[in-house]
Amino acid sequence: MKKLRYTLLFIAVFSFLSLLVAPSHGIAQGQQPATAPTGLPVSAKLEQMVPMRDGVKLATNIFLPQGSGPFPVVLQRTPYGKDSFSQGVAAWNKAGFAYVVQDSRGKGKSEGVYHPFVEDPQDGFDTVEWLAKQSWSTGKIGMYGASAMGIAANLAAMENPPHLTAAFVMVARSSIYHQSAFMGGVFRKELNEIWLKRQGAVDVLLETFKHAVYDGAYDSNEMSKHWQQIHIPMYNYGGWYDIFSEGNIQNFLGLQKNGAKGAAGNQKLILGPWAHGQVEEVKYPANSSVGIFGGKLSTDLAIRWFEYWLKGQQNGIMNEPPVRYYVMGDVTDAKAPGNEWRTAASWPPPAKITSYYLSANGGLATAQPPEANSSDTYQYDPKNPVPTIGGANLNIKKGPMDQRAIGDRKDVLKYQTPVLSAPLEVTGKVSVELFVESDAPDTDFMAKLVDVYPDGTERLVLDSAFRVRFREGFNKEVFMKKGEVYKITIDLWNTSLIFNKGHRLAIHISSSNDPRFDPNPNTGKPLRADSETRVATNTIHHSRAYASRALLPIVPMDNKRPLAAMTR
Repeated sequence: MKKLRYTLLFIAVFSFLSLLVAPSHGIAQGQQPATAPTGLPVSAKLEQMVPMRDGVKLATNIFLPQGSGPFPVVLQRTPYGKDSFSQGVAAWNKAGFAYVVQDSRGKGKSEGVYHPFVEDPQDGFDTVEWLAKQSWSTGKIGMYGASAMGIAANLAAMENPPHLTAAFVMVARSSIYHQSAFMGGVFRKELNEIWLKRQGAVDVLLETFKHAVYDGAYDSNEMSKHWQQIHIPMYNYGGWYDIFSEGNIQNFLGLQKNGAKGAAGNQKLILGPWAHGQVEEVKYPANSSVGIFGGKLSTDLAIRWFEYWLKGQQNGIMNEPPVRYYVMGDVTDAKAPGNEWRTAASWPPPAKITSYYLSANGGLATAQPPEANSSDTYQYDPKNPVPTIGGANLNIKKGPMDQRAIGDRKDVLKYQTPVLSAPLEVTGKVSVELFVESDAPDTDFMAKLVDVYPDGTERLVLDSAFRVRFREGFNKEVFMKKGEVYKITIDLWNTSLIFNKGHRLAIHISSSNDPRFDPNPNTGKPLRADSETRVATNTIHHSRAYASRALLPIVPMDNKRPLAAMTR
């Protein structure tokens, strides 16, 4: 059972960092003595085989600064080949850190058999403690990385290595079940299938499908169940269009409030207009930086973070507000509000949760619908799903893409406000409550928050999904009955955006979004049980009794707190 639980940790994803880094310029390729010499030139590389508790040895590159040492150590663990991670070494060495990159078990030059993230908690622990014993190490170890490497840092932190002192975690999930494998109980097809094929771990899919109903198999590594045990400060670095944006937010909140001594009150969070790779169709101003992928901002912040926690430098980073976030805005109007940095004491910043009700003829308004009976009905065919256009994707195009590319489909319902007479800021968690009906025993509903520009462009802001069989909890299945109306809530996660004057705010509803989400066959059978499908007739109610609505955190425009600078 333990092996099964850990096997389900596979859902960390391919980081494009490995595509952007330069080849290594290290000078040593063979195995080195257990205690490496000091005084090497900046970015000189030593390759070490580090033993784990079970005797398996992991290939590890060690880059030491000039000088006699000892040095604090920054560690990154990766399944993508340690020799690709030489970019940025000089910056770390010049700042006085030993920089270490290790191949995950069974990957690169490491020994052992690769099971995605199965042994990462223990291997992370053993590596941290090995590094702490080296003569060139001060014994203060920090872990660093994005995506799979960030998740490796999270997993190690849950094992509580005594010498792990801090971490800087970028674009990494906090929940396997609710963020990686599924969203709203719907399998994240696009995120997982291609990555697993690339990693040679397709067999893990079968185990995932067995646990589509939450049964506790994920609990050993659900971060929320371990926050009280984690003792280190973490800087969580996320993006509004990233596949794991909610993970960084939830880990920040959970550790800031519920972490053990050393963690509670010492967390930081930054959120920018970034995706897990290149954002399509929209270019944010230069002040947004370029996120984690080649961005100077992330390296500068990480160095400052570790200078404080690993070297004791009083550089002011802990005097800064805990949260930094980028408020997105109209990218076509230089005078539009937004596209600026702000700070906050926590997340989310103060806002008024405001209901925007779906209504007849595609309306969206703050007033409840007056009709006694009002609804929209469409047919959802799993063999002809709505195609994915943008959003928080991994392997396909991503970001705030124009939804008009989907076309004029009858299985996509669009509700929008009148033209805004003034800018409207939405900052915080967004959700959509729907009153739904279907003639199928089970089906899905998808919701999108969309910024409609004056020229008709429909920029995607957030999207998510919900499988109706889980409306009473993800740990049990309750199927639908024809003719009955059910209330569901779709969690769209978080954003920060100012809808400009002259724009419209829209909510789009459908029952599919493929390949982002695995199409529901509407049969009620277990996930991927067979190839059978059926067409579902689905209904969205928006009447006085069944008032479907979006819940939006509206921030008064005079409450904004811009941040003057983001650099050192």
